[in-house]
Amino acid sequence: MKKYKLLAFTVLSTLIISCGDTKKDEKKLFSIDTSALKQVYLLNESLNLTLKNDKSKIIDSVIYYINDKNIGAVKGNNPLKFDLGNQKLGYQNVKALIYFEGKTVDTTTNFTITPTKDPELLKYKIVNTYPHDMKAYTQGFEFHRDTLYEGTGNGEGKGTGTRGMSSLRKTDYKTGKVYKTVELTPNYFGEGITILNNKVFQLTWLNNEGYVYNADTFEKIKTFQYFKKMQGWGLANDGEKLFMSEGSEKIYILDPETLKEIDYLNVYTKSAKIEALNELEWVDGKIWANVYGKDAIAVIDPKNGTVEGIINLGDLKSKITQHPDVDVLNGIAYNPKTKTVLVTGKNWDKTFEIVVEK
Repeated sequence: MKKYKLLAFTVLSTLIISCGDTKKDEKKLFSIDTSALKQVYLLNESLNLTLKNDKSKIIDSVIYYINDKNIGAVKGNNPLKFDLGNQKLGYQNVKALIYFEGKTVDTTTNFTITPTKDPELLKYKIVNTYPHDMKAYTQGFEFHRDTLYEGTGNGEGKGTGTRGMSSLRKTDYKTGKVYKTVELTPNYFGEGITILNNKVFQLTWLNNEGYVYNADTFEKIKTFQYFKKMQGWGLANDGEKLFMSEGSEKIYILDPETLKEIDYLNVYTKSAKIEALNELEWVDGKIWANVYGKDAIAVIDPKNGTVEGIINLGDLKSKITQHPDVDVLNGIAYNPKTKTVLVTGKNWDKTFEIVVEK
């Protein structure tokens, strides 16, 4: 009996291996014809998809997918023309699901989509300069009514190595006075904030959780977990949805009630993806983003992630008090009443009220 079981197992194993080999061989029959494709497309272009069928197999139909979304089907091996105008920027995975001779097999390729234009270099002018707590390791910055809210992290000073305290604050932006504070425990590194429906949303860096507070009292309403394992960097809102950065080129769009992902953007210029997106701000229909380690702000189209403009703020660092712990530019707060923007940096002793010059 044991011999029969051993024989049956051997036969079954052989059949499984044979079936796997057959599937691999079938995959080699077709490939997406990359001779008709480019590695990089502009957002206003279209592509033509067709298969290489070197063995002249009889193809019944082909369904094409980009990033697992069905973009169309063709009879036989007819070409499929697809307009890229509504696609996300960035990496695109293309899959062809092929039906032939009673069988199915798939094959894949990829390309990248970038914006059609280079970003405009925007000019600005300083209209006011105000004091700022030079011990504030600024992570989030936003106006609510007439009050400036600030989220800080317990970053280590670049020169002294002294750690700050993660906090959420209300400040008088004209005097720099902090008049209400709630602190996080030292094992939590506070990150970006935004205010929506009189609630303050605050991220933490590595703890995979954030907090919701009453904007008036700072009473904590709830703690929420991120929708996946990730870092928390910046937050903003458009009056309905939240926008969250996590240190890459991605900006996630969240439901403010469930804190779950609705969608996402990939942020690109015509020539490159823009990584290390940090503090975010919604400014007059656009997303403004600090880029960590850069003395510049990217102005982003929230519809598709195109960087439309860049504001070079490199000269601001020369206007603050130089001390050992001065760190990078970070902090954007739009004041809708004055139509101006307040900017600062980590451990800066000043904020600058600026306007973009047309």
